[in-house]
Amino acid sequence: MTELKKPPYGIIAILFTGAFVAIFNQTLLNIALPSIMTDLNIKDASIVQWLVTGYMLVNGILIPASAYFIQRFSNRSIFILAMSLFVLGTIIAGLAPTFGVLLGARMVQAAGAALMMPLLMNVMLVAFPVEKRGAAMGIFGLVMIVAPAIGPTLSGYIVEHYSWRVLFFVVLPIALIPLLLGIFKLKNLTFQNREISLDKPSLVLSSLGFGGILYGFSAAGQNGWSDPYVLGTITIGVVSLVTFILRQLKLKEPLLEFRIYKYPMFALSSAISIVLSISMFSAMILMPIYVQTIKGISPFDSGLLMLPGALVMGFMSPVTGKLFDKYGAKVLAITGMAIVTLSTYYFSELSVETTYLHIMFLYTIRMLGISMVMMPVMTNGLNTLPIKAYPHGTAMNNTLQQVSGAIGSALLITVMNTRATSAAGDLAKNGTNPAEIMNISLMEGINYTFFISTFIAAVALALTLFIKKPIRQVTEEEKDQVYKQVPVEE
Repeated sequence: MTELKKPPYGIIAILFTGAFVAIFNQTLLNIALPSIMTDLNIKDASIVQWLVTGYMLVNGILIPASAYFIQRFSNRSIFILAMSLFVLGTIIAGLAPTFGVLLGARMVQAAGAALMMPLLMNVMLVAFPVEKRGAAMGIFGLVMIVAPAIGPTLSGYIVEHYSWRVLFFVVLPIALIPLLLGIFKLKNLTFQNREISLDKPSLVLSSLGFGGILYGFSAAGQNGWSDPYVLGTITIGVVSLVTFILRQLKLKEPLLEFRIYKYPMFALSSAISIVLSISMFSAMILMPIYVQTIKGISPFDSGLLMLPGALVMGFMSPVTGKLFDKYGAKVLAITGMAIVTLSTYYFSELSVETTYLHIMFLYTIRMLGISMVMMPVMTNGLNTLPIKAYPHGTAMNNTLQQVSGAIGSALLITVMNTRATSAAGDLAKNGTNPAEIMNISLMEGINYTFFISTFIAAVALALTLFIKKPIRQVTEEEKDQVYKQVPVEE
């Protein structure tokens, strides 16, 4: 076997650019939804929300299949296909005459974006040895966390001054650059393209399982838990997912390998990531409601409020990676989760009088904590897996983030609405001015939801106490059996 003398930084840079654009696009429309409703004459907010939910739904369906594609095809082929789909979806979205066309375009974008994160993560795991992987994955954190954090700031400025369509035309040239580089410059860090077959029943069950759960929990946030479509899709999703898992455990080459959970540190990293994702969504969902509805802050200033947090995460990601290589994940994770838990508690004490700078400071501190947890915990878990399980490990992590994000969103919205409704009833009985009831009750609902999120974050903090550094080392024989680490022309 011919080994790489140094990591292929050119290949990684091209993949980074593509992944950054794809993930950046995921949160770009959040602040633009009211403008899209007005422009396309949509009356129901739950309908326009499908521009975000649909994107997440396609990701949840396709990401589990990414392990198959990564093992079956070269990184160059996957990248060019993914970026071509993303560019096509971006063009159609920018020109979309109706909401239906816009929603379809977003789903085409999502089909391309779904393959980017697992692909990039797998290349990073193959390109860097374990002892240098923390620093590399720290840079990877720039893509994973900073890209969606910057989206609302740029979106807020553009929506305030231009049409929402400009968002897509800003993204388009940035997406074309990595696509052209991929076509003309990208070489392969080639996995041995294994002649594995795609188990079609598994793909159907995976789509029904993850898709049904994502749809059901996302729709529950708007329609309520008693809605028959919500209950029906969640039931179909759970039954399909259980059947899917049982089938994977019997297959010699499963679509998604659940046996990787026999590695304790990977299982622990998944548990921490799930709980952290649910807790993270409290700020992502509740902050825009609080600052725009209650505080009356403009969309641009709402986005700007989150920018320092994004910058802190951008600065900390490489630093955290180097600290991970030196000290391991446990110290970083415990410190980071303590910060997240404490800052989440302080968010539960917001009021109408809370200042803009105070909110910005709390949000930035919370992002600092998250930057110390997310990538170190994930990398620590992946480091314990054998090379052949990397595609399944990355696919599992990305899938669980999508599913836990949807579940967390629905649960937190339900908690907020339930508490706000209860508070509004009490205020009405006490003779509170009707004009003030909505804001006061909504404030109560938001604070209570952040309080619940504090306990969720505390669960993740408790789990970090059990983190250990994996001692497993990759063998030369294992590398020979699974990968050719040689850049080749296609």
